[in-house]
Formats: sequence, structure tokens, C-alpha cells
Amino acid sequence: MKIYKLKKNFKGFKKGTQFYLIAESEFIGVKDFVFRTEDLAIRISVNESELLQNFILVRDG
Repeated sequence: MKIYKLKKNFKGFKKGTQFYLIAESEFIGVKDFVFRTEDLAIRISVNESELLQNFILVRDG
């Protein structure tokens, strides 16, 4: 499972918060990514530009 970490504060979450990438989807060229917090309590959905600006890949696999 891919784990991402926030590069900066985003949508009420502090820099450094870790998220699990749960799902990726693409519809007519628009990519959407669904993340869950480490405790799986909160789900957020971001588009590709938000992913590139705010998240960094910590672990792949």
C-alpha cells in the first residue's frame, strides 16, 4: 500500500500527516485519488494537481 505524507498544511491537516492511498481513478483525463488517515477514520479525495502540490510519496508497496 502506498503511503503519502503532507508537504504543507492542507484541508485542516498538519504538515507531516501520513495518509494511505486507497484508490486511484481516472475519468475523461481527470485523475482522482482517495486517501485515508493512518487510523482510517477520515477519508479525503484530491485531484492530481492537489496531489503533486501537497503530498510526497513515503513508501510504495
